[in-house]
Amino acid sequence: MSFTLNLDYQYTATIEKVWSALTDPTKLAKWVLENDFQPVVGHRFQFRQKPTEYWDGIVEGEVLIVDEPSTLSYTWGTGAEKHTVTWTLQDLGGGKINLHLEQTGISNEQAYNGAKYGWGAMLGQLVKLFE
Repeated sequence: MSFTLNLDYQYTATIEKVWSALTDPTKLAKWVLENDFQPVVGHRFQFRQKPTEYWDGIVEGEVLIVDEPSTLSYTWGTGAEKHTVTWTLQDLGGGKINLHLEQTGISNEQAYNGAKYGWGAMLGQLVKLFE
């Protein structure tokens, strides 16, 4: 059995600004982690943070889909966990953008709760890029 995390956030921004926040490595570093991300299908990358006693601080990824400015998907791997993260952007009109996150392949409830907490915190930081 695997778990799927679905989160929706609305931001007051242009779809181009939200897309840039998802694909520009400098902007990603401000709300996710340090990285060598490039929005190119097949590109392998890492998100990195200082290791802890519980985790080496590295997320391994490979870009799967780049459909600017509506869909971005990549693998997300830490240890034995290998997930797929898909971002879908929708212009709601009136200067509002819906950002949908779907993370599939989560192996257990503890990993699901960790992902939900982690993305919630990071997506809260994302809003600062649009202020």
